Amino acid sequence: MIFYLTDHGIQFHGVQTKAHALKIDGKVGFSGHPMLEHFKFLKAHTRVTPKMTIPAPSTLHFRQGRAAISKDIYPDLDAFFDDVAKAYRAAIRAFYDAGCRYLQLDDTAWAMSCDPSERVHSKERGDEPETLPQRYARLTDAALQGRPADMTVTMHSCRGNFRSTFIASGGYEFVAEQLLGHTGLDGYFLEYDTERACGFEPLRYFPKGNKQLVLGLVTSKSGALEKKDDIKRRIDEATKYVALDQLCLSPQCGFASTEEGNVLSEEEQWAKLRLVVELAEEVWGK
Repeated sequence: MIFYLTDHGIQFHGVQTKAHALKIDGKVGFSGHPMLEHFKFLKAHTRVTPKMTIPAPSTLHFRQGRAAISKDIYPDLDAFFDDVAKAYRAAIRAFYDAGCRYLQLDDTAWAMSCDPSERVHSKERGDEPETLPQRYARLTDAALQGRPADMTVTMHSCRGNFRSTFIASGGYEFVAEQLLGHTGLDGYFLEYDTERACGFEPLRYFPKGNKQLVLGLVTSKSGALEKKDDIKRRIDEATKYVALDQLCLSPQCGFASTEEGNVLSEEEQWAKLRLVVELAEEVWGK
């Protein structure tokens, strides 16, 4: 894998990222993870369960697509996805051996592919966007094969988070059946803080049982504090499709997905977290 400079970055709403990109010029494999030692340090300094977050396997494909994967190395994309899954199985085991019992996969591919314009770009990169939900579901499940039974793995999916801006819009209908119904994940963190995510109807595919679905109803993109009654109303709307005891609440994304961060002060971030805790206690009880 090689990183290189391009003539433009990733286009967010009104702003671009740094002009960096990557190409797959060799076989994908796992030879270690730069954050393993960071996780060990964290685990050694906390008395609660530490969560580790790494990119979801689908992110190794969607943004660059077929165009960035050497056809000499991978003439058949199935072999590429097989190698990605093997690498993730090794990475998951490495974090488990380091003491990780809660791993989160951070994703943008699923949610962004719900935007028709992003599917056009995907096709321009040489992919078949209509097949991606099924392909990513198989990839996710293959990555989770052999995962220890006492390790929880969840996925967070959003439409981009960079300097309080976004890339994509569109509801989850395009991916919901595969994402919610055909992956072995224990939980899902879904962005629902604006109308860009549309309604809760796609949640009808969420299976009854022990899985958890976290509603990202509190935005991390601005400091304006949501009204409790508005959030409670939306939670109630979501219960038409998912039982309340399978629902949770969180900010829609991180406060600083990149080094540039979002346009919130530290106090505004703490206020958001306090709001989530207060709402959780009021809706679900202590």
